[in-house]
Amino acid sequence: MPRGTESIEVDYALAHPPQEVWRLLTEPNLLAMWLMPNNIAPVVGHKFNFRTNPMGDWDGIVDCEVVECEPYTRFAYSWKGGARNNRIDTICAWTLTPAESGGTLLHLSHAGFEPTCIAYQLMSQGWRNMNAEGK
Repeated sequence: MPRGTESIEVDYALAHPPQEVWRLLTEPNLLAMWLMPNNIAPVVGHKFNFRTNPMGDWDGIVDCEVVECEPYTRFAYSWKGGARNNRIDTICAWTLTPAESGGTLLHLSHAGFEPTCIAYQLMSQGWRNMNAEGK
């Protein structure tokens, strides 16, 4: 369970309807296009991981478990990993809200970081620069 007090909050305004955005968050091949290779499934209790190239002390693996799944509305999973001396145990939650335009307002809350954690600093910038439309 996350112990830290810091969270990353990011809002994305997407042109696609919630059903399409949901697919970008829950289908492994689509999610991998804009995040990392994974074996995700939208089922509470499903354990999966993200994998990328190791960097420094980090092995490139993020261990996750789906903790909340409300189709087309909310999807959340634990996010555990990091360098040997700087491991994190956080929750990544996505909230989808239909926009008047027919698109989706997508809110990310990645919570549970320790204030001095280097991953918090790096991921704060990374999530803000992310293109969640898979482009």
